[in-house]
Amino acid sequence: MSMMLSLSASYCSSSSRLFCPFSSRLFGPFSSRNSLIFFPHGRRIPLSRTPRNLSAVAPEQENGVFKSPEIAKSFDFASEERIYNWWESQGYFRPNFDRGSDPFVIPMPPPNVTGSLHMGHAMFVTLEDIMIRYNRMKGKPTLWLPGTDHAGIATQLVVERMLASEGIKRTEMNRDEFTKRVWQWKEKYGGTITNQIKRLGASCDWSREHFTLDEQLSQAVVEAFVRLHEKGLIYQGSYMVNWSPTLQTAVSDLEVEYSEESGYLYYIKYRVAGRSDFLTVATTRPETLFGDVALAVNPEDDRYSKFIGMMAIVPQTFGRHVPIIANKLVDKDFGTGVLKISPGHDHDDYLLARKLGLPILNVMNKDGTLNDVTGLYSGLDRFDGRKKLWAELEETGLAVKKEPHMLRVPRSQRGGEVIEPLVSKQWFVSMEPLAEKALQAVEKRELTIIPERFEKIYNHWLSNIKDWCISRQLWWGHRIPVWYIAGKDNEEEYIVARNAKEALEKARKKYGKDVEIYQDPDVLDTWFSSALWPFSTLGWPATCAEDFKRFYPTTMLETGHDILFFWVARMVMMGIEFTGTVPFSYVYLHGLIRDSQGRKMSKTLGNVVDPLDTIKEFGTDALRFTLALGTAGQDLNLSTERLTSNKAFTNKLWNAGKFILQNLPNENDTSAWEKILSYKFDSEGIVFNLPLPECWVVSKLHLLIESVSASYEKFYFGEVGREIYDFFWADFADWYIEASKGRLYHSGVEGNSVASVAQAVLLYTFENILKVLHPFMPFVTEELWQALPYRKHALIVSPWPETQLPRNIGSIKKFENLQALVRAIRNARAEYSVEPAKRISASVVANKEVIDYIAEEREVLALLSRLDLQNLEFTDSSPGNADQSVHLVAGEGLEAYLPLADMVDISAEIERLSKRLSKMQKEYDALKSKLNSPQFVEKAPEAVVRGVREKATEAEEKINLTKKRLELLK
Repeated sequence: MSMMLSLSASYCSSSSRLFCPFSSRLFGPFSSRNSLIFFPHGRRIPLSRTPRNLSAVAPEQENGVFKSPEIAKSFDFASEERIYNWWESQGYFRPNFDRGSDPFVIPMPPPNVTGSLHMGHAMFVTLEDIMIRYNRMKGKPTLWLPGTDHAGIATQLVVERMLASEGIKRTEMNRDEFTKRVWQWKEKYGGTITNQIKRLGASCDWSREHFTLDEQLSQAVVEAFVRLHEKGLIYQGSYMVNWSPTLQTAVSDLEVEYSEESGYLYYIKYRVAGRSDFLTVATTRPETLFGDVALAVNPEDDRYSKFIGMMAIVPQTFGRHVPIIANKLVDKDFGTGVLKISPGHDHDDYLLARKLGLPILNVMNKDGTLNDVTGLYSGLDRFDGRKKLWAELEETGLAVKKEPHMLRVPRSQRGGEVIEPLVSKQWFVSMEPLAEKALQAVEKRELTIIPERFEKIYNHWLSNIKDWCISRQLWWGHRIPVWYIAGKDNEEEYIVARNAKEALEKARKKYGKDVEIYQDPDVLDTWFSSALWPFSTLGWPATCAEDFKRFYPTTMLETGHDILFFWVARMVMMGIEFTGTVPFSYVYLHGLIRDSQGRKMSKTLGNVVDPLDTIKEFGTDALRFTLALGTAGQDLNLSTERLTSNKAFTNKLWNAGKFILQNLPNENDTSAWEKILSYKFDSEGIVFNLPLPECWVVSKLHLLIESVSASYEKFYFGEVGREIYDFFWADFADWYIEASKGRLYHSGVEGNSVASVAQAVLLYTFENILKVLHPFMPFVTEELWQALPYRKHALIVSPWPETQLPRNIGSIKKFENLQALVRAIRNARAEYSVEPAKRISASVVANKEVIDYIAEEREVLALLSRLDLQNLEFTDSSPGNADQSVHLVAGEGLEAYLPLADMVDISAEIERLSKRLSKMQKEYDALKSKLNSPQFVEKAPEAVVRGVREKATEAEEKINLTKKRLELLK
């Protein structure tokens, strides 16, 4: 009895949606109080059978790698790491050319070596692993190339903070000492993100893991720089960049985040030279007036047109004059309509000054302090200088007013400081020639971007591309392969070489054997090495490398849509430039993960969800399944409710596996297993001759396999997940498992034959569910797969199901009719509050064709509807007691009559409904009385009156329904 009780509790307690023969109520949760099935003939049969011979399970189970549902109550999340390590130890993550030669390759977006797992990582790992696992099962050699990025700015910041905690400043060390400490930090902490990615189930080939500062990848970076320079695509010059005063380096646009912050608009008077007139300028940055080179007004602005061509005197500069110029771009309605031009500290002003040939004045040092151009303000921090300047303008009467203004402030993504637009000498890549080919790649369909709408964004950015500043004033990163000649002008006299030895040889040829050279101190932008990632990781520039020949170009690049420009487009450009080929065929862009309210996750809001904490509570499979149900390019709202639901899905799978395993024959029962394994469901003859429920579920399974396979190929992962979920839960678990119980608990020769059909279908359907679901939920599916008998391969490398499998559409429609009849009977039982355990009589009315197939499954109908099999009849006309029965229409040509006397105590029900009718009538009369009162209708708020009318209508409907039921009962 204890075994029976255990099964009913463990298998059935996880669902509240199934109709179960031993449920405590018709649609409620399963109860462990009733552990027996009651058949109409009075037999009581226990649910559990003799356990299978556990000594026959796979060696991996004997070694403790896997746990069977037969001995484990639920899937243990702690098993995930054990399963992962086993996969890796078996070499399953490496490409296998035994079953195919056309590889499927994904270069993983390398996370920063400083990184710690966040939901963005969890998203890309999930989606890429789904693609890899699917294609691996399809027989393709799969390669998922993992690695990490050296993250120049982020890593240098981390190590500088670590040194500061030891009382050491980077500036007190030389370059070699500092980089040595960074490498030590990397060896100690750099593997954190890798281990966390493994925890998500990433089936990468870790034997090919790369780091962007690896020797081979570093050689690729140098080679790329040299080749671009030789083609005239890399040059050095002084241009406007985003400058980080604390880090004292240029930063990319990606590393600048704009925030809306409260500030001020300062109104300052500029005297017109030679006149008593003043022009008032509105600015958010008064300290930059020392760099003013002109005042600009709109030529159509009548207020100022007379001043065009005159000179203005810049305040606090001892009389420095600047021209007053006309420009149509000046907004007449912003501030006063007079614009100060400070090209050394504003991107737009810089472009205008270059166009008009105006001089460029820089008023700031690299550390964010004001320089000698500002005179008495030299040495002050830029913000302190602003305060002092304003105070002195107020004293001299040149300050008009200061009013609150919302500012769009550029801040460093890394340190949070305000970024300074600054003109600085840097190295640049000329992008237009590279962009042209990248545009053609999409136009010629050599590259497909998913979703397609991002093609417009990609094309717009490449069509309006600016040159790329690739130099960074850091110590950690790829040193720029440029050497200067001691005593010569750096901008004109330099040598580009692959190494110091080559540089010295070139210098001696040009300048003599006594020449002295020194290397540029800057490093390359981290994105420069990342742009080479798809081919540098495969051995480039050695195009003869085995991996390069086998796996390049790659297949898929999956990443967030927010770095389409900064990384994806640059990889396309560099791939075409250096290999002559687009580096991947597809780009799949995922959206951001937001909280349940649709807000961006941030520490400020306190809504950041840690993937590792989520895994501990819900399991990796539930997290992956939740993330994968999103749509390409769309943001996903992550909620506890979704995670909880998908954890229940994991449990449901486990309990279904438990049920199936406990109802399979002992593995020593050779004859029973021969019967089960003799069913070949790829044969139309076998499928079409199955009993109706079996033919239905196998046909639905085959349709599912075909549909999800097509969706996998189109990268519609959300559709795949939803279809599998619906089939497993709504079809297999809710209906077929319940229907199969009538087969499994038969006895005798005929019963054994019927049971073997059900066992074969249960096993076949479940194993294919595990296959199609494995890419989404790898851990629980592998654990369940290993528990099933006669497994030839691990699930991770098992062949994908065939797609052109037989399906009987007619049987599907027939079973849907049976389902409609069951639902109608269940609903009637619920409506009349029939006790769940009570079996009732029924007459099913239909034409002969329908009667034939419904009657053939009378036991399934009785089991699922709780009907008395002895008093279940099938006829083509209404029964004699039709007027004393509940009439149900299940579908066109299919009806049922349920005798009321079987369902309720008629006299007691009449009494109950009469009292209920009397109460409802009083409530209805009170509502109508209100509505008949002109005083209420005219004076009460419209919403209140509308609400009373709606209640009255609803009450009237209930009264009519109750009256009809009373008439029927009487």
